[in-house]
Amino acid sequence: MAGIIRTELIDDRILSITLDNPPANAMSQDMLTLFEDILTSAQQQLNVRAIVLTGSGRAFCGGADLKQVGRSEKAGEGLGGFGRVLELVASSRPPVIAAVNGYCIGGGLELALCCDLRIASTAATFVCAGVNVGLMASAYRLPRLIGVSRAKAMLLTGLPHDAETAERFGLVTAVHAPEALRDAALALAARIASRAPLSVEATKRIAARAPDLSPEDADRMQAQELRVLRRSNDHKAAVAAFREKRDPVFTRS
Repeated sequence: MAGIIRTELIDDRILSITLDNPPANAMSQDMLTLFEDILTSAQQQLNVRAIVLTGSGRAFCGGADLKQVGRSEKAGEGLGGFGRVLELVASSRPPVIAAVNGYCIGGGLELALCCDLRIASTAATFVCAGVNVGLMASAYRLPRLIGVSRAKAMLLTGLPHDAETAERFGLVTAVHAPEALRDAALALAARIASRAPLSVEATKRIAARAPDLSPEDADRMQAQELRVLRRSNDHKAAVAAFREKRDPVFTRS
């Protein structure tokens, strides 16, 4: 198999996923199939409350392996498989944190955009490479995240942007030294995993759709979610813990 994906379950609540296919961590068709299986399994493991996604070496991800796709008689399968991975990440029950450790290029940038949160190493580089290879990527998600003007500056030029610029644009929320990135991502994941999981999942659902909702639709959706959350044992546990001045214990019920 060309390339591997390494996984590690940390504290029984955080799933760490590392793409490992040097030099760019582009995903072969075998890797895409494995990634789909990993993500599908994670949705069913209710103990998993957060996912950290990163790359090995000097790259986060270079997208689908275009060299392999180009050699295949069924070239569309590779790009289609990458699209399925993107949708699985975007719709993941546990929030996904992208720890962008290095080159984040083309489809790899699209993968990062599908994550709920993105933090970066000072060594990270972001490239909207669609126009560089005669394709298109990130033209929908990137403008929604950082605004049309800044997005066009990245999308239409295909130029590299460093981590500091990505933070200034709002593409990432924090920048860390390379040796501190993994710990920062795991600390962020641990904080999310320590919150009420039903509340985290409901909040993620609403926030993902918020840009497209009218105030009336938003009120209706939030009311539906809150009706469930108010009856949950986790809400009752949080109220009791607040009264007793202690940390709550959430059981996802």
